[in-house]
Amino acid sequence: MRYDPGQRAYVCTSCGLTLTREEYFLAKRELALIRQASEKGEGDRRREYLKWWLSSKKDEG
Repeated sequence: MRYDPGQRAYVCTSCGLTLTREEYFLAKRELALIRQASEKGEGDRRREYLKWWLSSKKDEG
């Protein structure tokens, strides 16, 4: 996205989406929250897998 001073808005150079300054920063903040939630979920899955994997090793030994 780039800022277009004539429109006083951010414009996507790929699709033409136009956002005001407030909309742009709100969307940016929401995207960051979604990323954090996604990364947290990924970390939870990895911990659960590791716990399962270690428990299966105890059963074998």
